[in-house]
Amino acid sequence: MSMRLPVTEHTSRPWRIHEIAPDFRIEDVWAFRTPGAGPDDFPAMLAALRARTAPQYQSWPVRFLFAVRWKLGALLGWDEPGAGLGGRVGSLLDRLPDDLRRSPGVNDPNIPFTPLYAVAEESAQELANKTVHTVCHLGWVPTADGEFELRMAALVKPNGLLGRAYMALIKPFRYLVVYPAMTRRWEQAWRDRAELTYGRVR
Repeated sequence: MSMRLPVTEHTSRPWRIHEIAPDFRIEDVWAFRTPGAGPDDFPAMLAALRARTAPQYQSWPVRFLFAVRWKLGALLGWDEPGAGLGGRVGSLLDRLPDDLRRSPGVNDPNIPFTPLYAVAEESAQELANKTVHTVCHLGWVPTADGEFELRMAALVKPNGLLGRAYMALIKPFRYLVVYPAMTRRWEQAWRDRAELTYGRVR
């Protein structure tokens, strides 16, 4: 099962995102089990996740929550083009050093995030609207048993009082609905991939 981790589990590691988004707040840090994973399996993990982003892989409570969110966004203008990247805020792509610009990651039409970079042990993607500018950071971390696991960190920069109120409002839904469903989907994505590649995993 996934596990929520202290922020220091993210800040203590030499992730490239630290130099890109030092002005963002770390909202959540989670670990996801990937039994049998080795040091070179991060690209395979990312591919397994992309294979599970289509709507049919989302649980109905998550689909309902996001449908409500997009409806509210449309009514309140949260997601208008001028409220997002290149409008209200500049993209973090403008902050990337040359080597990360050469590793842009893969765009996924099923999710609203824009890829920033994907390298051997980490990737990042961003999203901005009228409420927040946020980064989803994924990292590949060795475990005590010599295997590797997926880590996810959510970095946010709320847009004033509106953004802070929005983050407070969605917090219980993230912990009670979104993260548990994401855990099941992400860990199943790895198990399906690992069973096909290596045979039955532990």
